[in-house]
Amino acid sequence: MSGVVLYDYRLSSASYRVRIALNFAGISYSAVPVDLKEGEQKSASHLVRNPQGLVPVLEIDGLRLTQSLAIIDYLDQTRGLGLLPTEPAERAKSLALAQSIAVDVHPVCNLSVAQYAAALSDRAEDMPGEWMRHFIRPGLLAFETLLASFDQAPYCTGAKPGLADLCLVPQLYNARRWEVDLSGLPRILSVEAACAAHPSFAEAHPDATAPV
Repeated sequence: MSGVVLYDYRLSSASYRVRIALNFAGISYSAVPVDLKEGEQKSASHLVRNPQGLVPVLEIDGLRLTQSLAIIDYLDQTRGLGLLPTEPAERAKSLALAQSIAVDVHPVCNLSVAQYAAALSDRAEDMPGEWMRHFIRPGLLAFETLLASFDQAPYCTGAKPGLADLCLVPQLYNARRWEVDLSGLPRILSVEAACAAHPSFAEAHPDATAPV
């Protein structure tokens, strides 16, 4: 087994973005699946790795890291990925763009949240799909507007992939799973096409990983 281990669920947006970052850094790793649908994230063995009962968890450099944005920041800082600008104002703008997905949209569309919402609705028709669409479409529309402040050449904030791209692509995969309307998002879709052609994104795609 590789010295770097990723405890992973292939459909998890948070895990997906970390897989992209690992590929971008050129880091070989062993993936250990944690089946969220079967509740393996709440098993005693996984709670030792992460008391929150979440994925991903990354073991690297003698560390055990949790929280996808923190993991990506560590990889960025230690492997020089350049995922955010160094100039403070541009860095803040780029970070806000990424967080509009990772902090505002993704958490309310987390599988456990959506499942709980479906249970509270007494399994109303088209749940949790309706829940997902209710939050994802407005979040993507806002992201599209925010992109107008950046030059997509061809990625979200310029000529190389950045943190916003790593957050956007998994959310778009999730959007398609839940049949979210993606009309009126030309900037987003152009970025998605550019990312799809990049090996780091293609190799991290859920369809390129072993089924869970």
